[in-house]
Amino acid sequence: MGQPKGRNRYHVLGTQPHFLTCTVVNWMPLFGKVEFAEIIFNSLNFLQRQQRLKLYGYVIMENHLHLIASAASLSKEVGDFKSFTARCIIDLLKKNNFSYILNQFEFYKLKHKTKQEYQVWQEGFHPQAILDEEIFKQKLDYIHNNPVKRGYIDDPAHWRYSSYRNYMGQPGLLEVELIDLGETEPHRRHCQPESGNELR
Repeated sequence: MGQPKGRNRYHVLGTQPHFLTCTVVNWMPLFGKVEFAEIIFNSLNFLQRQQRLKLYGYVIMENHLHLIASAASLSKEVGDFKSFTARCIIDLLKKNNFSYILNQFEFYKLKHKTKQEYQVWQEGFHPQAILDEEIFKQKLDYIHNNPVKRGYIDDPAHWRYSSYRNYMGQPGLLEVELIDLGETEPHRRHCQPESGNELR
């Protein structure tokens, strides 16, 4: 039997880590501006402090983000994250009179979203269950090398909006639940964020 039309083929399986992607509508380069990236960092930090989300790896690009994360109810937490950050982003756009971006978010809003004026995020988050250490390492490498692949940098350590520095034993912008891939049984430990969590 074929997949129903429009149905997302990705599914959340249990509470193990998942690789997921959130993308801005029309691939608008929103997070090139620090103030919008801060909204993402603050929201992820809040979810972790509330113990609603465990974050194992991340990268924030100019128009999308990748996470490796787990939660008791991952779909709900990611949905809440996207709703909250969308409201904050729209408020900031209005405050700073970024009419061009607002017009884009209004134009590309899906027709069935009748209760909202704008749409910031594309629908879905494409969760892919990470079932073993090899897949985890593959996804983590993909995340950390995303800025290199895009040609923005030559060394993933130079991209501050990712967990690469955490895994190198250096302070990052977010706390990450590190998994030591050199151990037979993955050893988890916390790496604290940089003091003040300043992006600038």
